[in-house]
Order: sequence, then structure tokens, then C-alpha cells
Amino acid sequence: MFDFWPKRQFNLRPAAVFEDNLIEVHDFRLEARRGLMMESVRLIRDVFLILVVLTLIGVFFVQPVVVEGTSMLPMLHDGERLLVNKFVYYDIQSVGWGHLERGDVVVFWFPREPEKSYVKRIIGLPGETIEIREGRVFVDGRELPEPYIDPEYNRSMATFPPRRVDDHHYFVMGDNRDNSSDSRYWGTVPEKYIFGRAFFRYWKPSDVGVLTHADYPGEFPKTATEVGGKRQVTR
Repeated sequence: MFDFWPKRQFNLRPAAVFEDNLIEVHDFRLEARRGLMMESVRLIRDVFLILVVLTLIGVFFVQPVVVEGTSMLPMLHDGERLLVNKFVYYDIQSVGWGHLERGDVVVFWFPREPEKSYVKRIIGLPGETIEIREGRVFVDGRELPEPYIDPEYNRSMATFPPRRVDDHHYFVMGDNRDNSSDSRYWGTVPEKYIFGRAFFRYWKPSDVGVLTHADYPGEFPKTATEVGGKRQVTR
């Protein structure tokens, strides 16, 4: 057969010696190891930063706690896990979640044994007089409505004499009035011992959610404010 198409001609020339310096030789295995090392360093850096942020959050803002006992039935059960807002420790009055209010479920160091922590509900504010009459709570002589109390856990209908709440202290009680060690027996809690307010339950799965705050009629003050260096109830 005849080839009618002319063959392409290539102009080949000898390679100059200096052109060898322009040739790049890649060692892909070495580059892969370098890339893996750099990614590992970045991963370690990111994990470290995340741990630092979580540590700062745990120290200053939010802390997990475990409920031990049944003193807060029916709201809280033994073994449940809560998150507490630690902003209340800094007493930031300008924001709603930055200070303590009546009805808050708080976690605090037990005054008689500071190595132990308790979870209770704030009932009395600084300067108020709290009295228990046959299971009913009276604040400065007026009965405090408590919708969170289940009669099943308040059958003893106990009576306790009036007690005035000192400045910078809070009167706390468990919702399970028949089985709660609280201010009725050992006195009030210093404000500095309260390190957090419970706001979220993340265990058990069936009860995961935000913890509701107790609401009281408008005539009952919710918070205590600082006046002349002393904590006073705002009406």
C-alpha cells in the first residue's frame, strides 16, 4: 500500500546541559508523608483549641451536674443530668439569666459541708421572713402559691416557726417537702455558695428539655436588689 499522507516531521535538537536544572523531580511518597504530618498538626491544634474553649465554658459559664436523691420530686429524679448556668454566680443584674430569682432551681455548696453540693429551689429572698404552716409557705405573712408542689410529696403538712432571711442569703427548699434536707432544718444559704442555676436537663432521654421557671403572682417580688450595700427585696 502507498502512504499518500506525508509524515509529521519533528525538529529534535540536543538538550543543553543547563536545562537539567529546570527538570523537577517529585517524590510523591515524601510529599504524602509531609501532607499527612501537616494535617495531623492542624488536627491536634484544632482539638486543643476546642478543649480550651470547652474548659473555659465549664469553668465560667455552664457546668454539668448529676442529681442525687429524691428531694426535688416530682420535677427532678435521682440520676438525671442537668446543665447549670454559672452566670448567676457573677450576679449580672442587667440580664434575666444573670441573677437569682425566687423559684429558681439552684445548685450550691452545702454550708455545713462545703465539699457537698445540693440542688433546691429558692423560696425566700434576702430580708424576707419565711414561715411554714401545715405544709404551706408564707412570705412576710402572705401565702406563697406553689404550683410545682405535688400533694403526694407534702403529706406531713409540717409546721416551722418564722425565720428571717439574712442579707446575701437565700431560703431554699426541695419540692419533695416530706423528704428534703433544706433551709427548714439547717438555715439559709449564703449567696456566695450558690454557683449555678439549673436550666436544661440532658439525661434521661425521655425528659430532655429546658427546665421551666416557677411563676408567681405579680405582688410577690421575684428578685433581691442591692441598695446601700445591702440586699433588699424589690416590691
